[in-house]
Amino acid sequence: MDPAALRNRLLVATGMWRETTEESLPKLPPGDPLEQIQRFELQVVELVFAEATAETARKVADKTWDMVHDRPDDDPVKQRVVEGHERLARLSAGSHPAAD
Repeated sequence: MDPAALRNRLLVATGMWRETTEESLPKLPPGDPLEQIQRFELQVVELVFAEATAETARKVADKTWDMVHDRPDDDPVKQRVVEGHERLARLSAGSHPAAD
């Protein structure tokens, strides 16, 4: 993968991490750069989903989709985001009364 694309993915994930928590960035284990970044992105996605509330679910869904929308369907981070969006949709629906 293109080093600039990997760097951009890392920057996006790092920004989301910092917006979500005051915890230090996790240390990336040695290994293949793509695998390192995917692991970190998955950590970020899990953190963001865990912090989501009924009031923030739509914003979280938008942010996580922006992160993966242009990736292939077999991308592990995109697959996790799609799975998480189902939970976010239920969470968001619970915050708004159903229209009659």
